Amino acid sequence: MEELLDVYDLQDRLIGVEERSKFYREIEAEFKAKRKITKKVKTIRVLLMNSQGRVYVQKRSLIKMHNAGLYDKTIGGHILHGHTVHVTLVKECAEELGIPAVMLPDDEFARAVTSTNLGIIGIFKKTELVTHYPSVRKTKEEDILQPFINTFIIGYYDGAIRFCDGESSGIEVFGLPELRDAILKNPERYTDDLRHFIEKYQQHIIPVKKIKIPPAEV
Repeated sequence: MEELLDVYDLQDRLIGVEERSKFYREIEAEFKAKRKITKKVKTIRVLLMNSQGRVYVQKRSLIKMHNAGLYDKTIGGHILHGHTVHVTLVKECAEELGIPAVMLPDDEFARAVTSTNLGIIGIFKKTELVTHYPSVRKTKEEDILQPFINTFIIGYYDGAIRFCDGESSGIEVFGLPELRDAILKNPERYTDDLRHFIEKYQQHIIPVKKIKIPPAEV
């Protein structure tokens, strides 16, 4: 069965529900004709670390239509019609990484990652909801600038990871200084999404031991 997406205009008004393939045909045709896209859908973009704060970076397969062969965030996914951010995170982590996952509020996240066996479950939190996030999708013909309603998410996991759907040709693990240096030297090898994550949310890319635990409520 075809995946269904909630479709919004640029003022964040819901304008309908469309099959994913139909939506992408329409916006690609619109971009070719008008050099802009006037509809958007909801997505998540996820950066996963181990407890030492080292980042899992995915290398996209060369057979991918968009951003082929580039180093990318750990995973991303569309929020399907009727699904929430939480459901999408759990679903994408299971399908793409083969790991169990839970998403928690900030205070619960801080306590959970410092007291849980991260070799058993991935623990995540939302960093920001951006209602108009322009993402660059590189194709063989041109770069397409597509707007999304996107939730950025970070998390920790120390267990084994296996990409399950063929979208990745491998995974590498970087410390933040190492990754920033690599992006600076060869920016064309990295997706716009990964560069944005590192520039905007680097304060979240820290070892678990450096996370500040909020005081307990009395």
